[in-house]
Amino acid sequence: MLLDSNIVIYAAEPNYEHVRRFIAHKKPVVSVINKVEVLGYYKLTPENQQKLEKLFQILPILSVSNAIIEQAISLRQQRKMSLGDALIAATALIHNLKLATANVKDFDWIEKLEVVNPVEK
Repeated sequence: MLLDSNIVIYAAEPNYEHVRRFIAHKKPVVSVINKVEVLGYYKLTPENQQKLEKLFQILPILSVSNAIIEQAISLRQQRKMSLGDALIAATALIHNLKLATANVKDFDWIEKLEVVNPVEK
């Protein structure tokens, strides 16, 4: 299961134990795009940065390939979406992974992409 950046952030928060339990049973992976989005946030506190860096050390990180780039281009040609979302969705599609995100509506239009929201209880 590919984690969207918001799920990585929720997993580091103390009030989201149910998200951590969900992730623990799913063999989670992240994209290098998640790492840039999460650790590159300009308001990130040093404490949260440390927690999130530890999380990225544990999780397998998928690189962006030419196939992912081509899929992201195709998605952006179909509908307006951010570059980050297009690359995350393309990564899930190319690797045949479900996408865990709190922003289901950003991805639910994409055929062949299974989207789940582990934040909802």
